Amino acid sequence: MAGVEAFLKARDFLFTHRTDYDAAFAGFRWPEMQTFNWALDYFDTIGERRDQLALWIVDEGGDEEKFTFQELTRLSNQTANFLRGLGVRRGDRVLVMLNNVPALWQTMLACIKLGAVLVPTSTLMTSDELQDRLTRGNIRAVVTETSFTQRFQDTQGEFLKVVVGDPVAGWEDFHDIQQADVQFSPDGLTFRDDLLLLYFTSGTTSKPKLVAHTHQSYPVGHLSTLYWIGLRPGDLHLNISSPGWAKHAWSNFFAPWNAEATVFVYTYQRFNAQKALSVIAEKKVSSVCAPPTVWRMFIQQPLANYQVSLRELVSAGEPLNPEVIQQVQSAWGLTIRDGFGQTETTAKVGNSPGQKVKEGSMGRPMPGFPLALIDPEGNEASEGELSIRLAEKPTGLMRGYEDDPERTIKAMGGAYYHTGDVVSRDEEGYLTYVGRADDIFKASDYRISPFELESCLIEHPAVVEAAVVPSPDPVRLAVPKAYVILAEGYEPNAETARSIFAHSRKSLASFKHIRRLQFYELPKTTSGKIRRVELRGLEEEAHKKGERQPGEFWEEDLKS
Repeated sequence: MAGVEAFLKARDFLFTHRTDYDAAFAGFRWPEMQTFNWALDYFDTIGERRDQLALWIVDEGGDEEKFTFQELTRLSNQTANFLRGLGVRRGDRVLVMLNNVPALWQTMLACIKLGAVLVPTSTLMTSDELQDRLTRGNIRAVVTETSFTQRFQDTQGEFLKVVVGDPVAGWEDFHDIQQADVQFSPDGLTFRDDLLLLYFTSGTTSKPKLVAHTHQSYPVGHLSTLYWIGLRPGDLHLNISSPGWAKHAWSNFFAPWNAEATVFVYTYQRFNAQKALSVIAEKKVSSVCAPPTVWRMFIQQPLANYQVSLRELVSAGEPLNPEVIQQVQSAWGLTIRDGFGQTETTAKVGNSPGQKVKEGSMGRPMPGFPLALIDPEGNEASEGELSIRLAEKPTGLMRGYEDDPERTIKAMGGAYYHTGDVVSRDEEGYLTYVGRADDIFKASDYRISPFELESCLIEHPAVVEAAVVPSPDPVRLAVPKAYVILAEGYEPNAETARSIFAHSRKSLASFKHIRRLQFYELPKTTSGKIRRVELRGLEEEAHKKGERQPGEFWEEDLKS
């Protein structure tokens, strides 16, 4: 069976059993294919047979842009021909650093058609962080907006530069795609295991991991994400997520278009819950995916006053507070359904449509994901590290960590792929998140690597040693807090704290900024390792008491 036919058969099976979890889990099989180019074989065929809206972008000022599947087929063909004319070839790595502008979707589709490798990158990255991505990602081309080009001025390396927006000297103008041919012919077949995406993600070492996905693992793998969200053809789906992160590709690209739904995007300079809710109601959005931080902002508004047309509500990124679910249920009669995945996978756990939702649970394994919980002795148990049985390796699992065989072997060199997340399972198969097996934590919807932040802090002359842990926060769930040992000659006062906060702001992307700081003698094991578990305990205890710790400084108090 041709790749696209197998893909559609698997997808339509999930449509048929969208509210029958048992049947879907028991009967779903990942499609078998040797060659598959999702943009050419699938997306373009939608454009040929349906003049349906594919992308609808609304900004906070009320301006709108709409594109049908046919129009995006034509525009992505022109973009692919334009990039090919500039020298981009199959296998070349293209760093894409764009906001939610039409060029983002056009470029992603074009790179898939070309067989080029996409490297999505957050617009928050600093020049130093971009240099790391350019070097380790072996980047051959960059597509970014005019306002971001300055960050590349001091970077090293030879790469093609393409700018979206006003022209910039030394950069190719993206607007020139208008002169490119509207018909595109691939230079050969795309095989299922060909590299498609490279994602930089946080790790416990000083360098972010580089996750490798193929032309099968992400486009086809996101059938599980489609099932979790509960998307149908013709839906108007809003995902509140920033470009450059895996969740954006999950729910602003592959999953909705796998369902032949419309990707709805609301753009803004600063998120405003009241405005977002007004847009959801006015434009008759049918499904919303948002991180818990956004849901917590939404319930501060009089939800019942918004006459929405919503059918599906989902949340991912961190555990969702039960009171948030209850307040939304009371206002709209709809239940927010939690889900769970990683950059390394598509959605692998979730509360799917029509199923009982248990308070605190992130749901059950998604169709196609053979999950197991592994205890510290390596045995399957009712509580342990969430893992995937590799004997039944699901399509939605990464190929590995690019150029890092040691890390790949550690994660998936045995009988299981290890997620690093500990969960428990009840008698009905529902999974509940317990915590990380390592020290990575979530702040808002972003993953934070303590080691990366600590490496930045010790570059400051006042800092001898530092340990970063999550500090509970009512809105963001947690914010990065640093416990610091000072160098000789520096005083543990507000002036020193202000200087360290400034260093953090200059050196790190905004979501990684140190928000709280305390000068403290770090607790250590006999072998000299920092006991972060003890520091996390101090934070939790202070949070329970509703008190700050003695000698603690908050960035917000010192900004003046």
